[in-house]
Parts: sequence; structure tokens; C-alpha cells
Amino acid sequence: MKLTDFKVLTFDVVGTLIDFERGVLASVRRLGGPAAKDLTDDQIFQPYMRGREKFYGRSSHAMAHVYQFLAKELGLPDDDRSATLFQRDVLDWPAFEDSAAALKRLRKHFRLVAMTNADRVALSAYAHTLGDPFDDTVCCDDTGVAKPDPQFFAYNRGRQAAHGYKFGDILHTAQSQYHDIGVATKLGYATSWIERRRGKNGFGATPEPQAVTEPTFCFPTLGAMADAVDIELAAS
Repeated sequence: MKLTDFKVLTFDVVGTLIDFERGVLASVRRLGGPAAKDLTDDQIFQPYMRGREKFYGRSSHAMAHVYQFLAKELGLPDDDRSATLFQRDVLDWPAFEDSAAALKRLRKHFRLVAMTNADRVALSAYAHTLGDPFDDTVCCDDTGVAKPDPQFFAYNRGRQAAHGYKFGDILHTAQSQYHDIGVATKLGYATSWIERRRGKNGFGATPEPQAVTEPTFCFPTLGAMADAVDIELAAS
């Protein structure tokens, strides 16, 4: 099986294309002041994940509550102003350095589709950050559910079928084993795991899966995946 056997690349966005971990850490350490100075990444990530599980609503609104939850746990300023600033920061989370350029390269050969648990407002901000690379987008506002719910994938499968694409045309590309790679593999998708945390301990600010699923393809960065596509095309 080759990357160039596929016609559609579906993408997780937050964690795969957008470096939300860097965004969360920067915001918490800025807003937390001296009390946040010596906190480790994992000391911030753990209450962040618990807060996101508790406040699982639309990301353009719920993240203020997530901040106040983690701030109370960590003894950081949890006032409304700090929470509002954190919420604004969420829409400005940075892209990984390779994301925009790699997407531009991949779009020459594939239909690119965003599949994200972010809501429409946040997705619009992230798409702009990435250079508006997507031919189609699917978010939690469309599906009414969030990954890893299989219905999220079913919604997008039907949507792409309406555009003439078969199930076998789709390669799902993602960083999260928990939200994406595990469930997509069980559903029969070919998968490309962008292992953004390669060389780091643990799963960072992404929930730990029950088991690590073997993907169809695996790359440390999206740029490396784009390189692999170029190599296949040159060989053919």
C-alpha cells in the first residue's frame, strides 16, 4: 500500500496540525505568574485534561472554564479576566512549524478534509493560521458528537461519498491514538500516525489510549509525510 493510492486525506487538526500543547503551556505560564514558573509540563497538562473532560462544550466558549478549573487545582489566578484571556489565546494556538507548508504540498495531490472536535469558530481560526488549506471541513457543530465517537467518522464518510469518494479513497491522518488512530483503525480506515511526541515521555495533553494501535503509515512530522509522497511520485 502506498500513500499515493489514496485520493482524500482527512486530518485531525488540534494536536496534529495545531500545536495546542505549546499554546496551553504558554498561556498558563503567562497568566499564572510566579506560581506557574516552576510547574512541569505534565503538572499543567493533567488538570487541563481533567478540566476539558468536565467542560466538554464548544471550544470557543468552554476553555475559559477549563482554565479556571486547572488554575484552582494549581493555585494560580483564577479570576474571570485571566479565564477570558486564556479563552482568547485558544483561538491563537500556533501551528506546528511544518504544518502549513506540508499541507500546501499535499493539496497538490489530494483532497484535504479537516475532521476536528473544535467548533466552527475555532476551526475557522485554525484554518486561517494554516493558510486555509482545506477543501472540506467537518467539526463538532456538524456532527453533534466528538471523536472518538464512531458517528463522527460515519458523518464524514457519508459527506465524502456525496462528493464521489469511496471509503477506500480515504487516509485518516492524526496525532492522537486515543481520539483518532485507534477508532479509525477499528472502523477499517487506513491511517497515518503523525507522531508529534516522538522522543518524549507519555502522551502529553492527549488522553492515554488503552493500547497503542499500529497505523498503516507512521511519520514524526507532517513534513516527513509530504516528503514520502514526493518520493513515491518521483519513483512512478
